[in-house]
Amino acid sequence: MKAVITQSLPRNVWFLGFVSLLADVNSKMIQSVLPLFLVSVLGANLVTVGLIEGIAESTASVLKVFSGALSDYWRRRKELAVAGYGLSTLVTPLFAIAINPAWVLIARFIDRIGKGIRVAPRNALVADVTPEAQRGAAYGLRQSLDTIGAFAGPLVATAILFFSAQNFRLVFWWALVPGIFAVALLAIAVQEPPQTSTIKHNPLQWSALKSLGRDYWMLVLVALLFNLGNSSDAFLLLRAQQVGINTALIPLSFVVMNITYGLSAYPIGALSDRIGRLGLLVGGFALFALIYLGLAFAQAPWQIWILFGFYGLYLGKTQGLLLALVADKVPSNLRGTAFGLLNLVVGIVLLPASLLAGILWQQIGYQATFLLGSFFAVVAIVVMIGNREHFGRASVHRRK
Repeated sequence: MKAVITQSLPRNVWFLGFVSLLADVNSKMIQSVLPLFLVSVLGANLVTVGLIEGIAESTASVLKVFSGALSDYWRRRKELAVAGYGLSTLVTPLFAIAINPAWVLIARFIDRIGKGIRVAPRNALVADVTPEAQRGAAYGLRQSLDTIGAFAGPLVATAILFFSAQNFRLVFWWALVPGIFAVALLAIAVQEPPQTSTIKHNPLQWSALKSLGRDYWMLVLVALLFNLGNSSDAFLLLRAQQVGINTALIPLSFVVMNITYGLSAYPIGALSDRIGRLGLLVGGFALFALIYLGLAFAQAPWQIWILFGFYGLYLGKTQGLLLALVADKVPSNLRGTAFGLLNLVVGIVLLPASLLAGILWQQIGYQATFLLGSFFAVVAIVVMIGNREHFGRASVHRRK
């Protein structure tokens, strides 16, 4: 453990982490107020919120498989990442000038296209430059830096709302600044590693997909089951407002969430390099189930704040570990494709999950939305424990 922590991580990992930090300031400034902007300013209902968020996140997930496969084929991951971050930054002003929910849908759609282009190549790039013994720590560090941006963004948004009499549009305009810096840092500081082969293969052909292995596909199945109940974070914000948290303070929920996320992601990633990832991942899913159960029955603002803190811990115990597990189990020349396929499968369920969450909330009540999420987390845990042999370290897939 000591050797893993004290050994320096590659500079590309640090730079990619700071790019994520700046980009998350941009995105979380927007996302922390967007559901409230839709409902209170543009007059959208909860089904519309669920539809917008579901379409946006599904779009990103579907595109990740193609950008990941292209990065494996082209062997040039940085350019795709720059294009993705650049597109998301370019569309930011559209939120500020939106006059109805359709404009927001267009803006979120284009923004998530940018995310879909950048994420799989970026995640593969982290694995490309990191020794296997440090992989959990590398993904944990990137997640921790990402999370600093994720709680700085809502802090900035809260300050702008407070001093501008809840001017949502001003928040969107200021979000443009960190987005520009993120693209510039990525373009200038991050270096593409040398190519080990000039031979190009189609990573989406059947033989390539088959070589990803059963362990990988079992991981995909677990992620799919879990995300059937993992609807958009917009519903967390709306639940906070429903319980009585002041509108201007709701962006701070992301701050609380991301403090615990940022503090936990790196040490948990490093710990997983030492003791394995299965137990930590099961614990993260179990924590999610308990949090959603709590959200179904919480009655006071202080309870919501505590649940948001634990939600950040759930993220710290799962997000980096899932990425490290994928990198552990697939050949290096298919990493981008593997990350993209995982996100594609998750994206398939994001739209119905968010739509169902909105419909359940509107037709039955908020409790049904969160109880469903808790149920599917338990189902994913049962499948994972029942197939535990697929979630250990799989050296048979350490191919170059």
